[in-house]
Amino acid sequence: MNQTEPAPLYVDLDGTLIRSDVLIESMFALLRTNPLLIFLFPVWLFQGRAYFKREIARRVDLDASLLPFAQDLLDFLDVQHNQGRRLVLITASDQKYADAVAEHTGIFDLAIGSDGITNFSGIRKLDRILTDSGQNGFDYAGNATADLEIWPRAREAIVVSPFQRIIEKAKKHSNVTHVFNAEPITIQLVAKLLRTHQWSKNLLLFVPLVFAHRVGELQLLAQALAGFVSFGLCASSVYVVNDLLDLDHDRNHQTKRNRPLAAGTFPIDIAVTLAALLLVGSVVIALFLPAQFLGLLVVYYVITLAYSLRLKQVVLLDILVLAALYTIRLLAGGAATGVPVSHWLLVFSLFFFLSLGMIKRYAEVRALDVNASGDVAGRGYRADDIGLLTQFGIASGYLSVLVLALYVNSDQVRILYDYPGVIWLLCPVILYWISRVWLLAYRGQMHEDPVLFAIKDRISHWLIVLALFILWVAS
Repeated sequence: MNQTEPAPLYVDLDGTLIRSDVLIESMFALLRTNPLLIFLFPVWLFQGRAYFKREIARRVDLDASLLPFAQDLLDFLDVQHNQGRRLVLITASDQKYADAVAEHTGIFDLAIGSDGITNFSGIRKLDRILTDSGQNGFDYAGNATADLEIWPRAREAIVVSPFQRIIEKAKKHSNVTHVFNAEPITIQLVAKLLRTHQWSKNLLLFVPLVFAHRVGELQLLAQALAGFVSFGLCASSVYVVNDLLDLDHDRNHQTKRNRPLAAGTFPIDIAVTLAALLLVGSVVIALFLPAQFLGLLVVYYVITLAYSLRLKQVVLLDILVLAALYTIRLLAGGAATGVPVSHWLLVFSLFFFLSLGMIKRYAEVRALDVNASGDVAGRGYRADDIGLLTQFGIASGYLSVLVLALYVNSDQVRILYDYPGVIWLLCPVILYWISRVWLLAYRGQMHEDPVLFAIKDRISHWLIVLALFILWVAS
């Protein structure tokens, strides 16, 4: 081949053509269908990475059209294809997935993937490229450290990476002609992945301390703060795992498709590591608190994981689980500080957060697509369930106010408050807020979790200030 003629271009898949990793996606897709299969992973791995990938590929189909392609690279390859250049997709992912991607894009002359025996990564990938290209030379597009073994042998190296160190190493030893910079990992992107705004829900851990009038005790306040951070890290770990399990559903969702993993803006392999580190950090902090707190943290993690895998698809049970998770936060706050949690508070929270869970599901059911059978995609609800969800939710919210009214007449209030009758004023405040959020949901103006809505809503802010003022006067 004349040196001026374009050499065949070999293109890596994971992290290069797509901003994700097919193996990780297929692993979590498999675990979503049957979590117990995780115990077979070591058995399959013992027989080699290629065998491991083949066993997963046998059980999992991935929709190539939903994968987050690197659009700038794809546009470049499309131009090369139209000019008659030979393009070859070569990947360590299983042949099944390589064929699916090649068929979807329609620009590759050949797709080469791991075959259950040979894992085409690093030097094995280079050998396969040399065998296919012969003496004609080749160009190669890749993204990872393993590709540093291939780029120096290529005529031209194409680098796709968010990491400058990979780009610099490739330039040092290879003829880098094109660089496609993936989106950099920023603090804002990490915060979006971890959903740190959801940590506001963990403020419930301070509630037992506040209602016991012991918030001024610095030691207990420090313990509550440690519990808050521990629950926050645990929750973020679960959010990452949930996003890994729900990639295909999120990519089909109008707004969730913009989440970092679904959109491919955050490296999926780093996300897996980060989820594990967050969980370890959460447990380490919990070890410095009473053992009961660690037990509740484990219960919280198990329930949220079960919710991600199965329970969110079970009608009504999903909402009960959401309400229970809020109540667990209250119990955890009491466990972290050693302050007993009032039964009145637990019953109130169960009904109150059950109502909020109904609002959340009501808004989602209203927004999601309905198929021909009337079922709502990804959930166990039907479109005509909205009326019942409204009745259940409003009834639960009003029952929480009834519990509060009964609490005002209890002996416990007389012990804690000098003017317990003033607490009656909380009833109309909470009644107004519950009625208002349900009215907004009915009008289609509630597009998010009602707790997060309250954090952003100015009227909710004033009502919280009013509630705190009432409690101060009652004290």
